[in-house]
Amino acid sequence: MKIQKSFSKEHEGILYLVPTPIGNLEDMTMRAVRILSEVDAIASEDTRNTLKLLNHFKIKKLQISLHEHNFKERIPQLIAKLESGEKLAQVSDAGMPSISDPGYEFVVACIEKGIPVISLPGATAGMTALIASGIYVQPFLFYGFLPRKKKNKYLY
Repeated sequence: MKIQKSFSKEHEGILYLVPTPIGNLEDMTMRAVRILSEVDAIASEDTRNTLKLLNHFKIKKLQISLHEHNFKERIPQLIAKLESGEKLAQVSDAGMPSISDPGYEFVVACIEKGIPVISLPGATAGMTALIASGIYVQPFLFYGFLPRKKKNKYLY
């Protein structure tokens, strides 16, 4: 029995948010590998980095760069692909897309257009660090990662 989701029309595409391993390629889930193999294209934060992952799993797929410097131009192109029925995956360099990585704006654009967004579970650096820290985990608040450069110093 196949269940049709009420928010999805048959001709519409789907955006899959696919987490990638944080360091060890063996941490990739079987479902994530399958989705990357099945989609029409992959929106990648860094196509060179994602190519290493795809090569490891013998996946040959079109990559489209989506990063902090091109998202304003790229999102309308990706939305057009989804509206034409293509299925896309979005990945960041390591961990969950949109968590301190580019992609949030793409997800918002899909939601505004009524395009289904499916998030796969997987690696998230903050949670991975938290559970290995020995710090009591409840309550927990993630406010973001520390700034990359000293000039971006600010108080949290």
